[in-house]
Amino acid sequence: MPRPAVRVYVLGRDGPEPDGDDASNPGRDLGDASDRDSDCGDAIDRDGDLPSHTARIGSFLARDGSAGAPVGVDLDRPHAGVVFGKRGTGKSYTLGVLAEELAAADGVAPVVVDPMGVFGGLEAAGGQVVDPAVRPGSIPPSTWPDLLGLDPESGPGSLVWRVVADAVDGGASPSLAALRDAVAAADAPAETRRAAANHLRLAASWGIFDADARSVTSLAADGDPAVIDLAGVPDAAAAAAVRAVARGLYDARIDGRLRRLPWLLVDEAHAFFDGVAEPALRTLLTRGRAPGVSLVCATQRPAALPSVAVSQSDLLVSHRLTAARDVDRLAEAEATYLAGDLAARLPEGVGEALVVDDATETAHTVRIRERRTPHGGESPRASRPSDAE
Repeated sequence: MPRPAVRVYVLGRDGPEPDGDDASNPGRDLGDASDRDSDCGDAIDRDGDLPSHTARIGSFLARDGSAGAPVGVDLDRPHAGVVFGKRGTGKSYTLGVLAEELAAADGVAPVVVDPMGVFGGLEAAGGQVVDPAVRPGSIPPSTWPDLLGLDPESGPGSLVWRVVADAVDGGASPSLAALRDAVAAADAPAETRRAAANHLRLAASWGIFDADARSVTSLAADGDPAVIDLAGVPDAAAAAAVRAVARGLYDARIDGRLRRLPWLLVDEAHAFFDGVAEPALRTLLTRGRAPGVSLVCATQRPAALPSVAVSQSDLLVSHRLTAARDVDRLAEAEATYLAGDLAARLPEGVGEALVVDDATETAHTVRIRERRTPHGGESPRASRPSDAE
């Protein structure tokens, strides 16, 4: 007699509640990990096949420490999500698990912002690691003074603004050299032209601006993971790259130039919500789901994210947090359907997380599954020097 199928609980997908005496109790006993049948979502076969457009991220954590029913994330519709966790608890690892699942799904495309250079292992899932390359014209003229550290009302700041605006008028893609030439020919005092040109030379030294850079659309065209390697890139340049990618994906969906639903996964996201990238990220949080763009922000400093990042997220995954400010930001996610102190329910173990699902109005403790591709986020140890040494 064939054994019955197990059911997978799918975060972000409306469906029946998990069975058990208390569906909101993150430590409830789900029984044997291999045999427990739960009325918590779509059925999966015993060989591990998942329902369509479902990412398996782990399993419920039972009270005895065993793995309970499998837990997935809905990939059929766009979502906004946050992944929290202090250093070393598995935040980046979880983001990598989600990227692996997106790589294996149809109709979606993961784009990973990698500030620390830890997601290169996704090449094993067919991904590509790309250096940041930004067309100067993809940064709005009004943003250039801020990007260069200039007062927009100053002579050099207003000159850069005007030169970029004139260059992109009509859809041109100017190079930084062309912008410097325009500054040199501008009707402005010599001191103003010199200051503006020096700041544009600084931008050129970042090595990310290229008038012929590939389009953002191409990063998400085939569905394979695209990892934007920002390790070692200056903060301002990294922010410019994130701004260009976030807005580019949004515009491509609005204009119908991108058929797949892109998922932008941003690690160390707190670093990009205080600068030129913030407006584009806020757009994805507040309006991205309408055209089909998902955004998942991972950070070890939740307090450094704006409140909108939590309030607009329908998926929240939190590993262990200890700083009071970070716990307070997590508490902003509490809603009437969550019983008790949400922060007090955070798990202690590495790789364990509390997941809050707004679609089903529940919270559960989950053990994140093991990565299938190499993870580069583990801290080095003096007791394990590299082979190269």
